[in-house]
Amino acid sequence: MNKPLPLECIGLNFRGLQFAQAMIFAIEEINNSTDLLPGISLGYRIYDTCGSVARSVRAALALANGNEAVSVPSEEQCTKPGQVQAIIGETSSSPCMAIATVIGPFYIPMISHFATCACLSDKTKYPSFLRTIPSDYYQSRALAQLVKHFGWTWVGAIRSNNDYGNNGMATFTETAQQLGICLEYSVPFFRTDPPDKIRKIIDIIKASTSKVIVAFLSHLDMDVLIHELSKHNLTGYQWVGSESWIFDSQTAETDRHHILDGAIGLSIPKAHVSGMREFILNVKPLNSSGHEIFTELWETLFSCKFKQSESSTGNERECTGHEDLTGVQNGFTDMSLMPIFNNIYKGVYAVAHALHSILGCNQTCQYKGQLEPLTILQHTKNIHFKTKEGDEVYFNQNGDPAAKYEIINWQPTENGIVDFVTVGLYDASLPADKQLKLQNNSLVWAQNSKQVPVSVCSEKCPPGTRKVLQKGKPVCCYDCIRCAEGEISNTTDSVSCVRCQPEFWSNERRDACVKKEAEFLSYEEIMGVLLTAASLFGTCMTVGVAVIFFRHRKSPIVRANNSELSFLLLFSLTLCFLCSLTFIGRPSKWSCMLRHTAFGITFVLCISCVLGKTMVVLMAFRATLPGSNVMKWFGPVQQRLSVLAFTLIQVVICILWLSISPPFPFKNFKQFKDKIILECALGSALGFWAVLGYIGLLAILCFILAFMARKLPDNFNEAKFITFSMLIFCAVWITFIPAYVSSPGKFSVAVEIFAILASSFGLLICTFIPKCYIILLKPEQNTKKHIMGK
Repeated sequence: MNKPLPLECIGLNFRGLQFAQAMIFAIEEINNSTDLLPGISLGYRIYDTCGSVARSVRAALALANGNEAVSVPSEEQCTKPGQVQAIIGETSSSPCMAIATVIGPFYIPMISHFATCACLSDKTKYPSFLRTIPSDYYQSRALAQLVKHFGWTWVGAIRSNNDYGNNGMATFTETAQQLGICLEYSVPFFRTDPPDKIRKIIDIIKASTSKVIVAFLSHLDMDVLIHELSKHNLTGYQWVGSESWIFDSQTAETDRHHILDGAIGLSIPKAHVSGMREFILNVKPLNSSGHEIFTELWETLFSCKFKQSESSTGNERECTGHEDLTGVQNGFTDMSLMPIFNNIYKGVYAVAHALHSILGCNQTCQYKGQLEPLTILQHTKNIHFKTKEGDEVYFNQNGDPAAKYEIINWQPTENGIVDFVTVGLYDASLPADKQLKLQNNSLVWAQNSKQVPVSVCSEKCPPGTRKVLQKGKPVCCYDCIRCAEGEISNTTDSVSCVRCQPEFWSNERRDACVKKEAEFLSYEEIMGVLLTAASLFGTCMTVGVAVIFFRHRKSPIVRANNSELSFLLLFSLTLCFLCSLTFIGRPSKWSCMLRHTAFGITFVLCISCVLGKTMVVLMAFRATLPGSNVMKWFGPVQQRLSVLAFTLIQVVICILWLSISPPFPFKNFKQFKDKIILECALGSALGFWAVLGYIGLLAILCFILAFMARKLPDNFNEAKFITFSMLIFCAVWITFIPAYVSSPGKFSVAVEIFAILASSFGLLICTFIPKCYIILLKPEQNTKKHIMGK
């Protein structure tokens, strides 16, 4: 438990005395002027609460009971009891909450100059509370934005264990979470904490990995904490401070070990009130007016004792009362809190403007006796004026002023004194993206560094990776996992990877989608060139055979087996070789339809011719039997008609296929991850297999007939070679099916071309090369006698 603060004051607080002097200055300035309250003088009563909530409540109850007078006509003496018009104070949030709760039912206006807790904006709980300092609601959000601006996502936090610190840190934590900032720890601290609790806080800081500490502390708590941190030499941390201590010169003086060097935080904008500094330092009127505080102040300032002082001893220097305050450097002569003095000044003038409005002051004020506190409160809420220095004063619906802060940076100088340098501004009234303005080039960081400190739990995930949270740790602690193939992330700290469009694939770094390589069998690659060469060679070879046959068309070996079918077979083989070229190149609508239909029709034409020749051979020997008239049914006309009929069936199949569901160019994204296979989709698989099946049926029929005629007597029995050619043909196309189905991408096209060429070469070589051999190399065998020898 925290030790309660003493109810009796144990020492003189220079800061509190400065605040009182600022209020007296404003009151005397109003009383000495005829602009606001002509004919009216404001009185005052100062209470010293010694930072105690109990003493604050006791003073508030005394005021609420009407024991003091603060506003009476100037010709009357300020001695008779009167109702209090307003309360200026308190300095801290917790006493303000207690006082505002007590005086709330009486609607006595209370204007604080330094209580920033956001909870005090709740008008249902504190209806009569106003303030001239912005609410911590804005300060906490501004601190979170400041931390985010420098990329600190992993920070520690220490807060005063009171309403100021707890409420301020709660708002900071909420905003920080929204901005993606994580708190490694958040510990409460109060200046009266026992040593073991302070030791735990020190241990937490030592064990932490974060290098930035957000300190939402009062200046009194900060002074104690700095003393404790100095004992353990906890330097090297970047401090981010609230307005309570960040521009407090006494705190800077306490930091003799330079723990807070480079600290950054928010402060009330610098202010100047002409004449106030001189008034505060001019304390001799206190002596002439009989203020008891003068003796204590003078003795403290000059470390001496007056003779009549009860605490004087013989060993101490005697005070004369004429000592010179010029050149004295201590907390009383320090004017760094002038912005807060200005807030007190604004608060007093706000009450004066409200009274001016109520009393209808012009040349003179219409004194109406005792005023209702509610009336004063309502008029105070509605005031809107400018001070003599040009500062605009008004309250919003929550009794708060406009939220504007300066961003202060602690920059040590050569003589060891800290310089509070303004490095930016924060204005809550501006759009969100323009509220924070910083001059990064003028900043000094912890240990006098010029580099922005780094305080993160995990380093940023570069493009090409995604964040995966570490189990059991805050969201700021994560691992960076590389995006899978086909996925990318092109931003830092991406939480997920985006899959590329089907036509794109991830690059090696996984930070961009690149267009997939389109793959097809082209004329420019080696395999395409070789297949094209084989096709053209087969074509030339076929044409060469046709030329030989044409030049020797009168010879017996050419005429022996229907030379007309031989020439038609050579023509169809030429088309077979050439149709393979339609399979090479980028697939298009017309090439897809042409390649399969041309292949199907030309091969049927080819097989039909072979089948005709086989039937002629078979029937020719049957016709030699006595009484046989078979040949009249297999004459030249019937052979032509059979070839035409067999071919027309395939033409009909192809027409039906093209009419119902023709082949079409297709982009295959599934077969390869990083490639697009440009191929011809079959359209109707039934049509494709019907075409192949019909070719296979004719080939099998031809093979059976040729096999039956292979042993017929003759010096040159063509059926033997046809049998062998059909054997090759069937073997090629039987092996084609599994090879075609299992071949990836362009290789399936190459397999089909190879099957076409292999079967075409088989037919050409087995059927015609033996005859060419006899024609060219064995002309003695190219006679009718030799052929009919048996």
